[in-house]
Amino acid sequence: MTASQTTVDFDIAIVGGAMAGATLALGLAKLAQELKRPLKVALIEASRPGGLHPGFDARSIAIAQGSIFELTRLGIWPELAHLGTPIGNIHVSDRGHFGMTTLNASDFHLPYLGQVVELERVGAALFELLEKQQISLYCPAKLASIRADIDANYLLLDDGRELSAKLVVAADGLNSVVRRDFALPLEQVDFEQVAVVANIGIDKPHGQWAYERFTDSGPLALLPMANVDGQARMSLVWALSPAMAQQMLTCSKSTFLASLQQAFGYRSGQFIEVGERHAYPLKLSSMPRPIYQRTLFIGNAAQTLHPIAGQGFNLGLRDLVCVIDAVRGALLAGDDLGGAKLTHHYLAQRSQDRASTINNVEFLVRGFSNQHWPLVAGRNIGLRLLSWCPPLKTPIARQAMGWKSPTTSAS
Repeated sequence: MTASQTTVDFDIAIVGGAMAGATLALGLAKLAQELKRPLKVALIEASRPGGLHPGFDARSIAIAQGSIFELTRLGIWPELAHLGTPIGNIHVSDRGHFGMTTLNASDFHLPYLGQVVELERVGAALFELLEKQQISLYCPAKLASIRADIDANYLLLDDGRELSAKLVVAADGLNSVVRRDFALPLEQVDFEQVAVVANIGIDKPHGQWAYERFTDSGPLALLPMANVDGQARMSLVWALSPAMAQQMLTCSKSTFLASLQQAFGYRSGQFIEVGERHAYPLKLSSMPRPIYQRTLFIGNAAQTLHPIAGQGFNLGLRDLVCVIDAVRGALLAGDDLGGAKLTHHYLAQRSQDRASTINNVEFLVRGFSNQHWPLVAGRNIGLRLLSWCPPLKTPIARQAMGWKSPTTSAS
């Protein structure tokens, strides 16, 4: 740093302003207002929402009912609700076998099991909210390097500016610069699958149905979306082998739709249109200890999940809610915002939920992407039992709807 440069001091610096980082910044702003405490928050993000933003791209995600409760508590969901499409029902099936079951919101006396939102539209709405808050938004800006010190961490941006923060929250995704600079370990499991993602036009209303269909190549999910110009749409996530995924990316629309129809069937009607296709390699990644000196890791920076159960953002949301609760406790107790007490409290509180969710997702991927007869028979009997004995659906529904405390596993 030269003599002409000045370090700008913050209480909390958030690296990464996609879904997790932007939501955390808004939650911290609300916390400061509630406690009537000054809280200097910086949010560092490389680009504004748009087609090129990797965190707010063409994908859609399902936000679980429990996550919507948390977003409402943070004052955020009321500003996003108009962008959501309700999931009223979920249909689960195993292609070529007898196993199938359904989950219905009405059975649990709920208006919906979750909501589907398009990331690009949500990103624009979140940034509008950020600009109304007392948050220092560094955008466009990239983190060039980070250095840990006793009383603060120092963040150098790619334009030469330097920030200091008592607490840094890394929300900068799978390829986290914060994790890289601190040389922290990341455990990975390669599922040897690629997710092909696209928006699909269908010839009849989706009726708020979501589908999870297990095929020989991997799981195939369809989520209900809002109509555009009267056209009913669904969001597709299709797990395929790398070679097959490449074929589906480069083939004609008619070939793609015919292949998808054959894999899925006609339960949701005829597939008549497909938008731009994207592909993402599917790996399970997790940090053994998502903390470092004055640093917490949340969302995809801490763990990335296979999309089989739609739990990625919902787990990340529980991460950031735990951060907010930890900051609340530190402010009320007069503790050091980035001290070891706070970081180790976060580690302890997130341990069980992270481990159980990661293990459950890996179990689903292994169990439903396997054609060994004992596993096929077992999972199909399990799906049928859920249909025959509705009370067995309750724990499954609780998990699907994100009914977990942000600091513990499901009760």
